[in-house]
Amino acid sequence: MMMHRILLVSFLVVLAWSAVKPKDGMIWWLELSPILIVVAVLVFTYKKMRLTTLTYVWLWLSAVIVAVGGHYTYEQVPLFNWIRDEFGFARNHFDRFGHFVKGISVALLSREVLLRSTPLQPGKWMFFLATCVTLATGALYELLEMAAALVRGESTETFLGTQGDEWDAQWDLWMLLIGNLLALWVFGRWHERMVFRRENEEGS
Repeated sequence: MMMHRILLVSFLVVLAWSAVKPKDGMIWWLELSPILIVVAVLVFTYKKMRLTTLTYVWLWLSAVIVAVGGHYTYEQVPLFNWIRDEFGFARNHFDRFGHFVKGISVALLSREVLLRSTPLQPGKWMFFLATCVTLATGALYELLEMAAALVRGESTETFLGTQGDEWDAQWDLWMLLIGNLLALWVFGRWHERMVFRRENEEGS
């Protein structure tokens, strides 16, 4: 599908830009490695399980955010530095914005995979399980960040992007949860119709 190709190619363009003289090469690799794995899996499974365009768009936005954050580091993204200074915020909120978008993208991805590969139907259990997957994914990522920072041993705060906030990991999970709830409440019915239409197209 043309739109899906555009999303992939545009991400690769952003990725190439991101890789040119990032602020910290090691941080770039640590941030982008999971995204590169996810993109590779999505490309490899495209013919077997083509996702809805809605899900791909949010996954694309989430991947672009990581590429931008990897290039500048999350606490030094220029636009959000300007927003911080203009509105008197205590910190650069790019990482919080990124977690919010990840909450949306993971919720849509997990919900779509559950709808298409399990007997589960839309309803309370689907809502609950999709939320659990989103929070579990966020918690796993926080643990991987901690492990990578401990292994690296230096510039830990720069990699974690805590900006002096002892509750940074908890705030990240809150933003994931808010994004997840927004996705399930706002996009729920629309997403279901897209998923079932995709299944009908593949079954015909």
